[in-house]
Amino acid sequence: MTLTQYSYIIAIDNYKNFATAANHCYVTQPTLSMQIKKLEEELGAIIFDRSKQPVEATEIGKKIIEQARIVLKEHERILDLVDQEKSELSGKFKIGIIPTIAPYLIPLFLVNFINKYPKVELIFDELQTDQIIQKLVKDELDTAIIASPSFRKELIEKQLYYEPFVAYVSPNHKFYNEKKINAKYLNVEDVWLLKEGHCLRDHVIQVCNTIERKKTGSLNQLSFEGGTLDTLMKLVDNNFGMTLLPFLATLELNKSDKIHFVREFKSPVPKRIVNIIYHRAHLKKQLIDALESEIISVIPKPMLKKDNSLIVS
Repeated sequence: MTLTQYSYIIAIDNYKNFATAANHCYVTQPTLSMQIKKLEEELGAIIFDRSKQPVEATEIGKKIIEQARIVLKEHERILDLVDQEKSELSGKFKIGIIPTIAPYLIPLFLVNFINKYPKVELIFDELQTDQIIQKLVKDELDTAIIASPSFRKELIEKQLYYEPFVAYVSPNHKFYNEKKINAKYLNVEDVWLLKEGHCLRDHVIQVCNTIERKKTGSLNQLSFEGGTLDTLMKLVDNNFGMTLLPFLATLELNKSDKIHFVREFKSPVPKRIVNIIYHRAHLKKQLIDALESEIISVIPKPMLKKDNSLIVS
């Protein structure tokens, strides 16, 4: 029995498919299948029922996989203990991050982190919140950055910062000439939304909850739900409606676009809480603390305070 074989059976259990598991383990399917067969022969037990699609673990297979997860976790803990003794941060560091944070936050701290911890291999996985939670629970991620509570007892969440929303408004919109917008007058029918599954979509709907929602953001004959904020911004750029953006998304805008399209909110300003989240097992806790510190160091100081904001979650 080897740690590699354990990682293979865990991958198959996660993805329910030999080919997909092999791809994620960076080996060929025949190689993975051969190693699983060797393990089964050594144990004298069938781990997977290959007749079922998707592949399912047998009853004894489930117990073996559960134990394999524990073994791999404890192996990582040993490596982590050695790193702590050396006072050296190194090794792979797997970070989950949601799409409405990733492109705006990562560039702010990435260079500093890499220069400060050159022996750490950062692996970012851009996922929606539900996917991140599943991977954290399965120990497929070391930590994650999200903007919604997980409600999972086995996970620890720490607040990083409070990110205000701004409106991104086209010139023909009724709010365009407003210096600051009152959130209570927002109509969700009048705002472009991301597709379901994005927590930012739920946040925007909460901000607009004073008006009954009949249909997704639309303008005359045009209806649209975007997969990225960039897509929604393009609609506004072409004089269609408005959308809401997290503040960090505006940092990359040029001065002209900020003047023409961005409108702040009157107090109480709607904000989301951005959290760092990880498993209670505290694997790679030193790296998690280092990541937290680097992020906080690049966030504008006003965003580290709650004040009298309208918090959405």
